[in-house]
Amino acid sequence: MIATLAALAAGRRANANDAALPVVSRDRVLQFPLDHGAHLAARIEWWYVTGWWGPMAAPTHGFQVTFFRSRTGLAADSRSAFAPRQLLFAHAALTDLRAGTHRHAERIARWNGDPAAPVAAAALDDARVHIGDWRLAREGQTWVARLEDRSQDLLLALTLRRTQPLLLQGEAGWSRKGPALAQASHYVSEPQLAVARDGGGGAWLDQEWSDEILHPEAVGWDWAGINLADGSALTVFRLRRADGSTLWAGGSWRPAGGAVRAFAPQEVTLRPGRLWTSGRTGGRYPVQWTLDTPAGRHTLHALLDAQELDARASTGTVYWEGLSELRDAQDRRIGLGYLEMTGYAGRLRL
Repeated sequence: MIATLAALAAGRRANANDAALPVVSRDRVLQFPLDHGAHLAARIEWWYVTGWWGPMAAPTHGFQVTFFRSRTGLAADSRSAFAPRQLLFAHAALTDLRAGTHRHAERIARWNGDPAAPVAAAALDDARVHIGDWRLAREGQTWVARLEDRSQDLLLALTLRRTQPLLLQGEAGWSRKGPALAQASHYVSEPQLAVARDGGGGAWLDQEWSDEILHPEAVGWDWAGINLADGSALTVFRLRRADGSTLWAGGSWRPAGGAVRAFAPQEVTLRPGRLWTSGRTGGRYPVQWTLDTPAGRHTLHALLDAQELDARASTGTVYWEGLSELRDAQDRRIGLGYLEMTGYAGRLRL
């Protein structure tokens, strides 16, 4: 089995189904654990973990761990071990709801694409990515991560256990992100991860890779992944124009133990509510939303307004990423998860 995975990884897609297909294709059949690994031919990719510590009724902290990979298009023919064919980035953030603080740190490294590179690398046969001593990996039914930045008094040591099957977003993992078929990604989620920690908690993991997500008219996106108390999982997103209108929308609903229901663009409406303005960047973010989907009408509320990440030193972006609660029509908390908003402090560029 190990030899088979190694052979597949060496060719990255050495099978008849994949050989003639582009990196992102509606016809590609995803294979796991192979597709948890890096897809070096894709222009952008990320492994993204969000969650909280404590019971859903009274969480104490929210956390984010994201590793990004970007193909540079440089030095493709170079045999040098120092050729910067890829860039790896990592973001870590911790929100302390009791103290009302949000700390974050970031790293960046050039990578030649060798999965055995010691300083920074991503495996091709499964999810194992690291930059220095920052790491995220899948180990059987468990995801583990460790990221520390003493200058920010930030330490995340996470063990997250799978409790549900993989959720393939869109059409079996092929997810439209715009009106053109090229504006799509392969998108896989792991909702309802259990946090192995005193006091418990919950988490959500996304992996996504693409050559082109943003339509020329899109300035950013709004996204949320929510674990509900009854075991359901709700995903909503929209791509947004400069005037605030929706260019494209989507998402999914999967009840506990049930089949996933993908949302068509016309079935999803995200209406922004109360705004928060960042004193650091001037970005104005909606920290309250009304969501209308086939799963019903819900409201989404940030649990702390100031959860902006200024990542201009690594990815060159500014975005808001924070722990939020989902409320039903009776204004009861029925879920927790993360809300992400990009393009509010300047157009997002990938």
